[in-house]
Amino acid sequence: MSAHCQLIGARPGFGNTVSHSHRRTSRRFDPNIQRKRYWLPSEGRYVRLTLSARAIKAIDAMGIESAVARIRARGGKV
Repeated sequence: MSAHCQLIGARPGFGNTVSHSHRRTSRRFDPNIQRKRYWLPSEGRYVRLTLSARAIKAIDAMGIESAVARIRARGGKV
């Protein structure tokens, strides 16, 4: 599960690389996954999350408490 976002659920997409001669070979579009550490004040500890760049921006907007609540509602472990 390395290329998987815990908050948004972004996973790799799959498609084809098409060459100049129009031959097709498989390829994979990976999301921009980062490991980030946040301070969780309600529990008095740090949590390390695997997030996409889009999810990091979402946490900046909504706050870490609501983001962790959303991850737990999806059944994820924090």
